[in-house]
Amino acid sequence: MHRDDEAPTNLSDNRYFGDVLQAAVSRRQFLKGGASAASAALFGSFAFLAPGEAQAARKLKLGFDAVAKNLHDVVTVPRGYTARAIFRTGDPIAAAVADYVNDGTDGDMHLRAGDHHDAIAYFGLGRRGTWDPDNSRNGLLAMNFENITSTYLHPAGQTSPRPQAQVDKEIAAHGVGIIEIRRHRRGLFEVVQDSPLNRRITAATPTELRGPVAGSALAITRYDSAGRMTRGTVNNCANGVTPWGTYLTCEENWNGYFRRASTDAANRTAAENKSFTRYGINPGANGANSWASLPGDAYERWNCTRLGTSADGSDDYRNAPNTFGWVVEIDPFDPTSTPRKRSALGRMGHEGCWIGPVKAGEPVVFYMGDDSRFEYVYKFVSARGYDPRRRGLGAGDDYLDEGTLYVARFNEDGTGDWIELAHGKNGLDASNAAFPFVDQATVMVNTRLAADAVGATKMDRPEWCAVHPRSGEVYLTLTNNSNRGIGTNPGPNASNPRNYDSTTGSTTASLNGNVNGHIIRWREDGDTANALTFAWDIYLFGSRAAYPADVNVSALTDDNDFSSPDGLWFDPRGLLWIQTDDGAYTDVTNCMMLAAVPGRVGDGGPTTIGAQGTVVGATPTGDKLRRFLVGPKDCEITGVCMTPDNRAMFVNIQHPGENGTFAAPTSHWPDGGSSRPRSSTIVITRDNGRQIGLVDRDDDDDDDDRGDRDD
Repeated sequence: MHRDDEAPTNLSDNRYFGDVLQAAVSRRQFLKGGASAASAALFGSFAFLAPGEAQAARKLKLGFDAVAKNLHDVVTVPRGYTARAIFRTGDPIAAAVADYVNDGTDGDMHLRAGDHHDAIAYFGLGRRGTWDPDNSRNGLLAMNFENITSTYLHPAGQTSPRPQAQVDKEIAAHGVGIIEIRRHRRGLFEVVQDSPLNRRITAATPTELRGPVAGSALAITRYDSAGRMTRGTVNNCANGVTPWGTYLTCEENWNGYFRRASTDAANRTAAENKSFTRYGINPGANGANSWASLPGDAYERWNCTRLGTSADGSDDYRNAPNTFGWVVEIDPFDPTSTPRKRSALGRMGHEGCWIGPVKAGEPVVFYMGDDSRFEYVYKFVSARGYDPRRRGLGAGDDYLDEGTLYVARFNEDGTGDWIELAHGKNGLDASNAAFPFVDQATVMVNTRLAADAVGATKMDRPEWCAVHPRSGEVYLTLTNNSNRGIGTNPGPNASNPRNYDSTTGSTTASLNGNVNGHIIRWREDGDTANALTFAWDIYLFGSRAAYPADVNVSALTDDNDFSSPDGLWFDPRGLLWIQTDDGAYTDVTNCMMLAAVPGRVGDGGPTTIGAQGTVVGATPTGDKLRRFLVGPKDCEITGVCMTPDNRAMFVNIQHPGENGTFAAPTSHWPDGGSSRPRSSTIVITRDNGRQIGLVDRDDDDDDDDRGDRDD
């Protein structure tokens, strides 16, 4: 993830997300007493919580005191809780691998924890190395390693020209890690260093392409002239977990790793150049970390310039970018398995892939965000119905290689449509005037262009989604947009009504856009996840507590104010966890995580912010939203999961001290003293051994612990 995004590449004239509310609920309706009529128009089709659903929601009650904002170089958790780092950058995952020295000289990075820990998931482990969803004492953690802080990874930062040893270390520090963890009788978790299930998937690991792009001309490279294999996964951000026991990792800012010569455009077709431009791979791009500067196939694959003479690209890596930007499925229980890139889910800056409610015999549904300014929200619906007996990557073949990809359009009446992105439908064919979609592989490689063509609605950096475990409502973080209202970019509108000074909240002084972000949500019509229509509202606005009411729309206080919502996760009880990746509030507090007892779509109504009409959810009171954690200096809080008994929470702390230098780190977390900072996984437990986050229940100790076992 990133606190502010690269320059937007969506230059289409599709409507901006907030524009639709401006048309649906005009200022005149609000100012002339038309709020009731507007509310009926906006919420008339909404499906509200069922009685049992509402009763379950009312039972949730936050059971901790709010953590105060702070700038400490520690992880601060509520009184009665303990946080401990258990897996840090460089920690070994194989027997006989030495402890990490942390001075930049360590090698064997493919046998160690990578850098920039991001999304994380817990899989209970059975006695024979299989999936046991109930086991809270012994399990596997699957996690992403999104990027690197080269300042601390090498003895004195990156050097140029790039030494091969440094580049190899950086490539190995990216990707995914699978580690076994075990909880002892005294309640402490530790990594099982010599577990045969421990595994690293890096930016060099062989991976298989599946779905419509596999075997197509668009995927042919020097590595595989058949277009079915590629190497590595990179810039892995958010994730997903399947009910068949696999892990989904998502490639976000993959485009930035490729070199492209300044003269390359002259050697490419108009369609190729348009595709490159739409994904931000422009002529003259050097590629992050200059991996392509080294000789040899392992490094030249990061150069997407047309260098060969073949017609199909089998003698160079002109098509290599087409093998990145996918959702990648991994079987955490089979260390010999090959990761599979699922091209039916589209190519974009994937921020995650979150499953909707599953029912036997019905299609499986996933929600995805494309994390860049003015990009879109997507949904994938499997062609096959769900069979709960299926497990592993074979089940993934069933549900993720064939299906329908949709993109969201937010209508003017408060409803929405899912528009199909399929070759031959909605104008997506070879005769399309904007771009020639010659087959389904072309549609999937150029998902952004397809979404442009069908008139999808532009969003503000769609990041993590979270699906409520009972209602099925989907929440989505829109982290921030410092481009709002700046220059020729869209200004305030009904669904994005704020453009304000980043330090005072003034709407009349210098304006910096919507720098604190917000969270929206929607509910599928008929409560059916594969519905083609939905209804939506805005759940929560990020803001400083001290900002005026027309900016602090959700009436946040010192106990729950926040900025730049990013990570998002519903635990199985229905508690919502919100994480931040912020650069707009860091003069007051480090990044944080909050817990929320959410309401429902439509629980608020129309309101006016200044002269701007909008619609918001119910204002969260202090017992519904509370700060749970504050991280160390310069960090991002990202990734969260729990053991099935809800008594241990795992959270990732990414890039602490990222603004420092190797000579003067701005953080020394987690090791303290004068050490270099390291991204880390922490485990949080309650000192009384009870469940995380909620008030103690009389029957708390009667929770089902089937499958748990001590060492």
